Amino acid sequence: MAPRSSSRNSSSRNFADLAAHSLVERLTPESIVLQPLGAVEAHGPHLPLNTDLVLASALSAAAVAAHGNALDLWDLPALAYTKSNEHAWAPGTIWLSAQTMLAVLDDLGRGIAMTAARTLVFVNGHGGNSALLQMACRDLRLKYGLRTFLLHPWMATDEGNELGMGIHAGHDETSLMMHVRPDLVDISKAVRRVPEQLAQNKHVKFGGSVSFGWLSNDVDGPVEPGTLPLGVIGDPTGANAESGACSFLRIVEAMGEQLDEVRHFDPRVR
Repeated sequence: MAPRSSSRNSSSRNFADLAAHSLVERLTPESIVLQPLGAVEAHGPHLPLNTDLVLASALSAAAVAAHGNALDLWDLPALAYTKSNEHAWAPGTIWLSAQTMLAVLDDLGRGIAMTAARTLVFVNGHGGNSALLQMACRDLRLKYGLRTFLLHPWMATDEGNELGMGIHAGHDETSLMMHVRPDLVDISKAVRRVPEQLAQNKHVKFGGSVSFGWLSNDVDGPVEPGTLPLGVIGDPTGANAESGACSFLRIVEAMGEQLDEVRHFDPRVR
């Protein structure tokens, strides 16, 4: 008996699922390729090292599933190791140097430029990548002629008692993980670490007009010998899966709007 043919490749919008000949047939200059970027780094005692990787992968895949046919979206395999040396103090954190990461992104851009697709969108799940990704967007635009964009699926909010400081392993990120991968979350170990004094600053604070070099253990201050800092910046103690589910749906909807603008983006003076 001949094996049954599969329609998976003909319907999938996962870039790597395609055969090379199918990719030539299906990608066009209007196609938008999404590159999710995560991290393998400390996320406090309650979240796994792969938190950013899990969320970036899940949100990119969900956006492609929801909006892929309408916007001609294609999902690349996520990059797991990125720029995470703000967590270098913690065992298990694995990061690329700035030079290595920029070289990897250049190689990636070169590969995409060899296809018919002309648009590359970085779906960034780790804030420590932001500055390098902005540089890469411009470099890839110049070197390969690609239209390049940087999309942050979620940002810290001012809700609750995080005071806009919930930037790492806080309420929103923990709630999303409780929705996407509850098996990897131990909410009993969640601890609040909010640098409230920074929220009172007008300029020098997370998200302020004056940025600063920081490590995730700076918020903890001195710790007892033989113990690890928590490395949490935010308040995950009130996180819950219901909030995460609502946020996930809202983010995927917003990504559809963002990617629609990407598709029609034209900066030329008219």
